[in-house]
Amino acid sequence: MTIPATMIAIDPAAPGGPEVLLPVTRPVPTPGPGEVLVKVAAAGVNRPDVLQRLGLYPMPPGVPTIPGLEIAGTVIAIGEAVERWRVGDAVCALVAGGGYAEYCTAPAGQCLPVPAGMAMTDAAGLPETWFTVWSNVMDRGHARPGETLLVHGGTSGIGVTAIQLGTALGMTVIITAGSAEKCAAALRLGAAHAIDYNAQDFVAEVMQITKKRGVDLVLDMVGGDYVPRNLQCLADDGRHVSIAFQRGPRADLDLTAVMRKRLVLTGSMLRPRPIAFKTAIAETLEGAIWPEFEAGRLVPATDRVFALADAADAHRRMEAGTHVGKIVLAMG
Repeated sequence: MTIPATMIAIDPAAPGGPEVLLPVTRPVPTPGPGEVLVKVAAAGVNRPDVLQRLGLYPMPPGVPTIPGLEIAGTVIAIGEAVERWRVGDAVCALVAGGGYAEYCTAPAGQCLPVPAGMAMTDAAGLPETWFTVWSNVMDRGHARPGETLLVHGGTSGIGVTAIQLGTALGMTVIITAGSAEKCAAALRLGAAHAIDYNAQDFVAEVMQITKKRGVDLVLDMVGGDYVPRNLQCLADDGRHVSIAFQRGPRADLDLTAVMRKRLVLTGSMLRPRPIAFKTAIAETLEGAIWPEFEAGRLVPATDRVFALADAADAHRRMEAGTHVGKIVLAMG
């Protein structure tokens, strides 16, 4: 394949509102050792992209200023020491940045094959949420079949993935969402229970659902004043996993409950973790989850697809909170 010198990308010159997401011309990147160059067909849109656009999410050193943490497309060039992938392979990949562009480099170990028969626009929405949810629910949260999982933001990309993973594992998944419509959507996607946090006290509802026992695991993207309420929802020996803090990074906790119920509070950020760590997750996902997509037992939940030039509208939809599942940008 002929590789052009330049490409169209979204690369804001300064932080701001969605209106700063304008197409510009940038050089096509060159894959380094251990990397592949992907002709991007589609890129997932994630909450960290919005924070980066606002200037609130510092990027790791050396990461492209072009936003976008996940892509799907075709390998068109290979760097040194790449053994698995070949030119022409269809892949989806977790990247540290650069996804909102016609071409993007990706570490070879963070690439996964596009499941057979899956559209690129669906595959582009898999890596970020599945890497994140698997790492936090399984590796940090030590989820087990038969347990109960509480997920806030149940119709977000992360929330939908947590529903899918939890139900596939044999867990009872309880979600919170901001409307009756979103709760209904979560139930259709496999959640056992859905709580409208604008109409109900989620702590009281969780305790009623669990017959006052509480849940075994909370996956929290809200932070702030939700954290002490989450701890009220946890059963003895429960685990609380923080992955974002939309209501702020600080919480006022009574450690008595932590000690009395023997709770574990943990969390993680995926973006700064080393390539070797993410490669290990990719290998696990390919063995445990990708066959479920191949067999049709798991189905991607894509909310809406926007053209790259309409990235501003994609961000507006995410900020409005009306989406159910993943928002995706298509390059062509």
